[in-house]
Amino acid sequence: MVLKYLTLWPLSVLYGLGVSVRNRLFNLGILESHEFDIPIICVGNITVGGTGKTPHTEALINVLKNDYRVACLSRGYKRKTSGFVLATETSTASEIGDEPMQIKNKFPDITVAVDANRVRGIKKLMQLPEKPDVIVLDDGFQHRYVKADINILLIDYHRPIYEDHLLPLGRLREKASAKDRANYVIVTKCPPNISPIEKRIILKHLNLMAYQQLLFTTMKYGDITPLDKTSRCSITPDSAILCVTGIAQPAPYIEYLEKLTKQIHQIAFPDHHNYRDGDIHRIIQEYDKISNPNKYIFTTEKDAVRLALSNIPDEIRQRIFYVPIEPEFLTSQDQLIKNIYNYVRQDKRK
Repeated sequence: MVLKYLTLWPLSVLYGLGVSVRNRLFNLGILESHEFDIPIICVGNITVGGTGKTPHTEALINVLKNDYRVACLSRGYKRKTSGFVLATETSTASEIGDEPMQIKNKFPDITVAVDANRVRGIKKLMQLPEKPDVIVLDDGFQHRYVKADINILLIDYHRPIYEDHLLPLGRLREKASAKDRANYVIVTKCPPNISPIEKRIILKHLNLMAYQQLLFTTMKYGDITPLDKTSRCSITPDSAILCVTGIAQPAPYIEYLEKLTKQIHQIAFPDHHNYRDGDIHRIIQEYDKISNPNKYIFTTEKDAVRLALSNIPDEIRQRIFYVPIEPEFLTSQDQLIKNIYNYVRQDKRK
């Protein structure tokens, strides 16, 4: 551990210097942050993966979609296309990325687009015949070429930024002080019974500015959902589960599945993993090794988007299920939702 620290610490210092210089150039106006004549709400983080961006983005879209034309713009991480791509009902995860595909599947009536160049992406969205009333920028906190109207920063309860280090020693993309750019800070993945004292301790460590509001959420698991819509799951405490994940932090999901049965087998792939034929063969092999006849394959909602396109035999596909998640606020989110909703309404009136 000491050797790792001594090896990676100098690299973290150099990385931090580069990030600081970049932010300084934006602060001085040497690098330009573009403003747009449309409300832009940014949901992001300053860590590498695992803070729950997609569920929180979906929660925000769910609030706005009934009254406003909502567009969600993402980078489309690990997609096989480039440039600006507008999602359609026939789009695939390989074309737009797994998380945008998940959002499009869940909200087919909103506009979903991907572009690594967010400035260009926003301009393209504004040129649509029915341009959006509001753009939700997914994972755009570091993309300072766009000046968002409201910045929502997510922090993982299990690895708070004030206990982390810059890449590559830790998981921070920026120094913890970057949180000062946020309007709202949400501590995600909290235990449902987090105490008021612990909330105050976190607030003290974060040392937020007067203009910032701190909120807490936990992850709420939904109904077990089949990959093949005709399948049925009759899981019992005596069943066995092969858990297949390609996410940054699978541990909380494993903990949830252990409430269903203690017979858990696991295959953990890297975050945003693209499932190839060799991976499917490995999954089937591990599944066949399980002697329990009442066995299932469980994956995450994000992985289900990619697995749905894989070459999986029908008899195996019928045994694959996922559990969608959504954030549940442990502090009143009324002010957050009200402020965002009113901001969009006032801009539309203009």
